[in-house]
Amino acid sequence: MNQQPYDLIAIAIPLLIVLGSLTVHEAAHAWTADRLGDPTARMLGRVSFNPMVHIDPIGTLLLPLISVFSGLPVIGWAKPVPVNLNRLRHPQRDFAIIAAAGPTSNILIAVVAAIVFRVMTADTTLELGHTAVGPGLGALIVRDVVQINVLLAVFNMLPVPPLDGGNVLAGLLPPRAAEIFAGMRSYGFIVLYALMFTGVLSRLILPPAFFLIGLLVP
Repeated sequence: MNQQPYDLIAIAIPLLIVLGSLTVHEAAHAWTADRLGDPTARMLGRVSFNPMVHIDPIGTLLLPLISVFSGLPVIGWAKPVPVNLNRLRHPQRDFAIIAAAGPTSNILIAVVAAIVFRVMTADTTLELGHTAVGPGLGALIVRDVVQINVLLAVFNMLPVPPLDGGNVLAGLLPPRAAEIFAGMRSYGFIVLYALMFTGVLSRLILPPAFFLIGLLVP
């Protein structure tokens, strides 16, 4: 039997989940910034569930694709939302809140998906690794939504600029320390790629991610 359609589905589903999840993630950043006094992202059309306005070629497309093919945790990022600190009422604090809004949206998606998963599997036993049809396949997809959103939230909360965790940390540090930390932003992706290629990244994000996933979909 030709397995190619199933292989394409196995690749497409995680990529679509990542795309949708990162779209909500960035829209949450933009909406929060607008609510806190900076309309920059809203005026640029970033308070939107249209994925095309948020896509980053590397973080939204290439990295998740590599993750799916290599069996690594499916992680990624989207095009950063611009924030004008001068328009925020409390710049340092509000910037941290804006940064936290993205990962928070992913956790909320994971919680809602976990509730749906439990409802779908309340009267059935879901055999992991078995290709199911009908409700079984739907439950597997919903479980993937939980897992991928938890991974995205944990990954993006790493305290490495320019990830959200780095921005949250910058908002919590004293002004002088925050200024020094912000100066490291240009080296952030170098640090991030080094963590990826050495395998340290997986050791950092998988334990807390698996713990949270276990709470949501045991």
